Formats: sequence, C-alpha cells, structure tokens
Amino acid sequence: MGSREESQIRDLGLAPEGHRKIEWAARHMPLLGTLKAQFERQRPFEGLRIGICLHLEAKTAYLAKVVQAGGAEVAVAASNPLSTQDDVVAALVEDGIYAYARCGADEAEYRSHLRALLDRRPDAIIDDGGDLVSTLHRERPEQLREIIGGCEETTTGILRLRALEREGALAFPMIAVNDAYCKYLFDNRYGTGQSVWDGIMRTTNLVVAGKTVVVVGYGWCGKGVAMRARGLGARVVVCEVDPIKAIEAIMDGFSVMPLVEAARQADIVVTVTGNRHAVGREAIEAMKDGALLCNAGHFDVEIDKKALAEGAEVREVRRHVSEYRRPDGRRLYLLAEGRLVNLAAGDGHPVEVMDMTFALQALCLRRVVEEGRRWDPKVYPVPADIDRYVAELRLETMGVRIDRLTEEQRRYLDSWTLQD
Repeated sequence: MGSREESQIRDLGLAPEGHRKIEWAARHMPLLGTLKAQFERQRPFEGLRIGICLHLEAKTAYLAKVVQAGGAEVAVAASNPLSTQDDVVAALVEDGIYAYARCGADEAEYRSHLRALLDRRPDAIIDDGGDLVSTLHRERPEQLREIIGGCEETTTGILRLRALEREGALAFPMIAVNDAYCKYLFDNRYGTGQSVWDGIMRTTNLVVAGKTVVVVGYGWCGKGVAMRARGLGARVVVCEVDPIKAIEAIMDGFSVMPLVEAARQADIVVTVTGNRHAVGREAIEAMKDGALLCNAGHFDVEIDKKALAEGAEVREVRRHVSEYRRPDGRRLYLLAEGRLVNLAAGDGHPVEVMDMTFALQALCLRRVVEEGRRWDPKVYPVPADIDRYVAELRLETMGVRIDRLTEEQRRYLDSWTLQD
C-alpha cells in the first residue's frame, strides 16, 4: 500500500492549496534548496525510513521533502494538534510521504498518530518536544534497537532527553539541534519574537502599544518576545527564577519583579519557560479584568488551565480566544487553549529563520545516519562544522561577504607565547 492508503489525514482534496503554501516557503528557503540539490545527487538516506514529528506546516513540509530527496521513505506526525495545517499534510501525502495528523486531533488521536508513524519502523527520527522519543521508550522497547539515532528541535525536548540520559535509559544517540548557535540565536530569539506577536495580534486584533506585557521566562525565546514587545510600544516586565537572567533583563532595560506583583499590572501575559504552571493559581487570582494569557513555551501546561477554569463561565469569543468569566466578575482571556500561540494561532516562525534551523536538522540527520551506529546513546551537541557551514551558507544566500583571518593571525591566536 502507498502513502495515500496508509496515511491518516483530514482530506486529500485540500492538497492543491497545500502545494501552493509549500512552494512559497521553498522559494524563501535557499539553504534547504541548496541541500535538496546536494541530497538528490548524493542520496545520503537511500534505503532508510525517517520519522519526523514536528509542527506540520509549509516550512516543515519542505524539510520533509528535502529528506525524501535524499532517498528516504519519510513518515510525518504532528507535534502539536492545533498547529497542523491540513492542506499542507494532504500535499505531502500526494508527494508520497506518509502522514498521520489532522488539525484539532484530541489527545487519544494524537497518540494514535505517533504510534502509526512508529509502525513505519523508522531507522532515524526528528522530534519536537520529545513525545516521539518518549513513546518509543515507554511503549515500543522492541523498536529501540532499530533506531540509529535522531535530532531534537526544542529546549523542552532536550530537557526530557537529558533526563533519560541521566537515568541511563536513553537507547540511542540524539543531537540537540536546539542548542546550536544557528538555532537559538536566531530561531529562538528572532523567530519566536516575531511569530508570537503575529499570533497574538492576528488573534485579538488589539493594539500592543501602551499595554503592559509580562514575559514569564527570559531564555532566548523570552528575550525575543520581550524585545519585540518593546518594539511594538509596550511596557515590558520580565519574571524570572534565575538571578543571572533577571540581571540580564534589567540591563537590557526591562523591569523585573515577582509574577504575582507583575500579574496585577498585566494586560498581556506570555509564558516562555517550558515548565509546568509557570502561571499558577495565585497569579491568576491577582490578574485584572481583561488580561490576556498565552503560551510560547512548548506544551499546554505553562498556564494552570484547571485553576483558570475553576468556577468560571467559559465561552469562545473569537477564534482561538476563550473568555473565562471568573466568579468575581473578572474576565480573563486564554489564547489558543494555552498551546503555542505562534503556531496554534499563527503560521509559526518566519520562513527565512526556519531555513537555518531546518538546514541544521537536515545536516545533523545526515551525520546521525552516517556515524550514529558508532556513537554511545547520549545527547550530543550539533557538530561545530555543521553550525559554521549553515552560517556561511546563510551569508552566501544573503550576498554578504566577511573577512577571514590571515595565517599570521591564526598562528598568533593559537600560540601561548603571544610574541611578535
């Protein structure tokens, strides 16, 4: 049976619009275009089955097609049911890729899609958030020895992988793509910063200028969200548990205070922590009428939705906007069910930013299948040569040239004597 018969998607008839979206993304992803041409010649994935669990929209679809161009049989599943674009998934199936995803899938269906992907018996994987790796380790121990290795996209997924590694339970090597310079400096900061506000603004149709925005978490994603909020004219307050990051936020020009204190002032709260209940009951009780809450972390656990709903009347007032009328009359608004606001209520990161990230993914996947059988089952950093190559390729596609060290300068930097 082929991908059309095996796949589990909403409607194959949506494929034409999906193809248009993928073509637009591909037009603005020159790094992946360069790698696609290389892979077509070199066929690094010939005879291999690759499983990809990412947000299924046009940019991810092009990554899947690039991997397919390298000779792989590719199967995809969604890492977030609300971010799936059904037309894009249909287009992938038309192009011979196995797909298991539909927008709005409930938890049971979401889990069944992960299992269906694993039924394709992948040799290597790309994961986003660690659910695919977790499902393999919990439910498919007999398949673990079949996996050469894989790549992880997110901070949250890397935290889960490192927990597995600490317990001695990680069964195959994984490359932490999120930790590459070309990922977190650009994707996490500039990508998240722009896409979060795109999702918030298109969902609410409200002005940002003049509002108080509370950013919970000042990692690289939080830095981007705060920076773009300030650029839109907001007053920005940062909440942190790490004293070093708190000082950094202050020196970047932001106010820093405890969350409950900040919650009293907040017009918009954005969580960017990767942790459970970053906004909990106490902060929810402190919020003023009309405050908006949204999540730009990974899973929909950062806002305590149970505490938010307790005693509240809930109704949808706009697409992706749920009103929680509290017993005291306050109305709080949750965007995109507390899932990733930039993907569940938007199109995700800008195309050019994801071009760099997905170039890292494609090259790291290639390195895994070429060398992973000789590696120990650990979490590995992105190889420095891959990180640097992606940066050089990006500059080349931008038409930018930079200087290079002379041989004399290189010898000087490599010397401990520091002589003339």
